[in-house]
Amino acid sequence: MVRSATAWAVLLCGFAASGMLSAQPSKPIFAVPAAPGATRPVRVSTPRVPPVAEAQLTAAQRAVLAKYRSGAKPGNAIRTLVTIPAMVDGLFPFQEYVAHHSSLSPRHRELLILRTAWLLNNDYTWGEHAAAARQAGLTAAELRRIAEGPSAAGWDPFEATLLRMTDELFRNASITDATWNAVAGRFDLNGQLDAVMTVCSFTTASLLYNTFGVQPDAAFTDHIPLDVPYRVTVPSREPALRVARVTPVAGSGLAIQRTFDRYPTLQKPRQTGANYVNSVSTLDPRLREILILRTGWNAQAEYEWAQHVGSVGRAREKGLDPIKIAEGAMASGWSPLDRALLQAADDLWTHSVIGDNAWTGMSQQMDIPTRMNATITAANYRMVSMALNALGVQLDPGDEGFPSSR
Repeated sequence: MVRSATAWAVLLCGFAASGMLSAQPSKPIFAVPAAPGATRPVRVSTPRVPPVAEAQLTAAQRAVLAKYRSGAKPGNAIRTLVTIPAMVDGLFPFQEYVAHHSSLSPRHRELLILRTAWLLNNDYTWGEHAAAARQAGLTAAELRRIAEGPSAAGWDPFEATLLRMTDELFRNASITDATWNAVAGRFDLNGQLDAVMTVCSFTTASLLYNTFGVQPDAAFTDHIPLDVPYRVTVPSREPALRVARVTPVAGSGLAIQRTFDRYPTLQKPRQTGANYVNSVSTLDPRLREILILRTGWNAQAEYEWAQHVGSVGRAREKGLDPIKIAEGAMASGWSPLDRALLQAADDLWTHSVIGDNAWTGMSQQMDIPTRMNATITAANYRMVSMALNALGVQLDPGDEGFPSSR
């Protein structure tokens, strides 16, 4: 059984120099769940969202399958996501870009994708991309070495760096200066952005597949080698960047938009996910902002937090207190559904899957499509948070950052 997160790393803020909480009991307690990677994520063994059977496909669903899987038999992943056809249109353009059309070599792409799949214990992505990796020239021994990680003997030093970058993004939602400089020493700006966003995009996909219980296709012959011990060893997270690693283009508009405008080929497909979550998804806007803000808090992505407290999400106009978001599900005053959503965001952060308790709590007031929309909201903004931190996107003028008492 998949269980909800119970291990909390609690940040106690604004208390007396003695460190005793009782010194100022009126101050809030801001809670951040345990970092990912302490234990192997647990798989959902049966589908929570069943793949749509051929006989049950609507015209809209058939059209989406034809668009993205023309001439090929659609697998369990897309047949699950096509429960909401617009969700596929929101997710797949960017996933297809990073998997097939980025500036990276096929070998480097597959190293990043497969290491991401390993970290999130997503056997669907592993099975699908192990086949692509073999076509890119990776051997069976190298596939196993991806599971063993960047410290395994035999890696080219730069390929070990790419795997290390993947581990840092997964564990810390950021990249150390040393790793970034090593990647930047080999890749141009386009390659740097493609490398980061490959990991981010397949993190989103794996979170969805894990939570929906997408099972490997029968045709897959490769599976994650579970006999390899699950270890994620990275340096401690470094302080948030105060200077952008990627300088935004000059002009007005949001810093995130102007950062990715440096690379229009990536920018266009990247926007489809955020557009789906914010403009197409039918999830209630207040619930959407709970998930986005809690995800940004967990990843300590201050830019994301600022935008959704402020002009993009307008959290307070939706009746949300940012302090309570930072306090998390344990804070008083939340409804049962609110608590389930906060727990879901925390589960996705720590365990790479929404646990049974949160999924059941969501089901009390949400049908399957609505739970799918809630999941993609948090999963997409996990991707955004990782990218913001890695690229060092700085707050826009007038932004409200994290609560000052943290």
